[in-house]
Amino acid sequence: MVTRRPRYDLLIAGGRLVDPRAGRDGRFDLALAGGRVAAVAPRIDPAEAARVHDAEGLMVVPGLIDLHTHVYHSATALGVAPDPLAARSGVTTLVDAGSAGAGTYAGLRDFVIRPAATRVLAYLNISYPGIFAFDRGMMVGEAADRALLSVAHCVAVAEANRDTIVGIKVRMGAGTSGELGLAALDCALDAAERAGLPLMSHIGRPPPSYAAVVDRLRQGDVLTHCFRPAPNAPVDEAGRVLPALRRARERGVLFDIGHGMGAFGFDSAEQAVAEGFAPDIVSSDVHSLCVDGPAYDLAHTMSKLVACGVPIADVLAMATDAPARALRRPDLGHLGEGAVADVTLIAPVPADFPFRDVTGGERRGRWLLRPAGLYRAGTFVAPAARPFEAGHDRPAGGRSDRDNAMEAP
Repeated sequence: MVTRRPRYDLLIAGGRLVDPRAGRDGRFDLALAGGRVAAVAPRIDPAEAARVHDAEGLMVVPGLIDLHTHVYHSATALGVAPDPLAARSGVTTLVDAGSAGAGTYAGLRDFVIRPAATRVLAYLNISYPGIFAFDRGMMVGEAADRALLSVAHCVAVAEANRDTIVGIKVRMGAGTSGELGLAALDCALDAAERAGLPLMSHIGRPPPSYAAVVDRLRQGDVLTHCFRPAPNAPVDEAGRVLPALRRARERGVLFDIGHGMGAFGFDSAEQAVAEGFAPDIVSSDVHSLCVDGPAYDLAHTMSKLVACGVPIADVLAMATDAPARALRRPDLGHLGEGAVADVTLIAPVPADFPFRDVTGGERRGRWLLRPAGLYRAGTFVAPAARPFEAGHDRPAGGRSDRDNAMEAP
């Protein structure tokens, strides 16, 4: 008697599959084999798989990508460990946004990126030491000293680490670029241009102004902290989106949430969304000073954006397809056949939750996007506890879990 070997290693069955790049949003089964997506179809015979993961009641989405984090842990005060963070937030790709510069990148690469089970990529800080003094009561702007902004060193390290460095980072603002101002941005743009990489620019308190920063950015560059509160908000006193932002979007500049400790305000977000200016990308900017609030992680930040009126399917695109394109990684952010089997499972939980922004402003949300596990190249990672969201679930009004997944906005 010949025993037929199962065609697939795993079948994720019965969930609401949302794949923005493929235009799929509905009940689909997903088959994985050899660490890759092997098939997507409305129904796949469970007998063809060695194992079946029942995803009824869940959203099945491409592995989430957090474009702005700080995971250079144990070497910088702001770093958090990548693997526990990824398990808690349902993220399969973390991008460190400038914790390391040319002088410190080898440590990030050798002691964080290479040992991590999670995929970790990085923006290289234009400042040679990276973010070296960031803690409570200790904030020294790494881009305020021209002597630290070596374009040549930055480009050399970027060229030598093409497999992990995805762009150049600069932090702009009174407390980060100081009196040097826009000259720091020009150094970072020079390095990005020479290396053929996109730039991510932080926007903080003025000077320089929000408009002055985005006016310099190029197609494919990312402006992070896009919905920061005043001063340097994306809207004027009447709640209208600044003209410079619309000009930048027209030429292909990307706008990223980058919540963090001080860069997401409900008023800014709601006014911009009401004006038709939703972000391109949602990221957490999670670091040691905000991992326990107010940002927490990517899934919590995504839930806040839903509370601002952005449909869940759009928010999922902002955490999958959009950041993959910003990273110039077409292999990530989708569930097409042959793609790496990075999959995030999300339970859309009806909840009366008191979300808070960086100013202390509060909004009551109707949904929590709660990670229910993930697959990294086909290997399951169980979800970690989320005590900061406990106690706020509300009855689903008689609907099944599957109804919650299929009817979430």
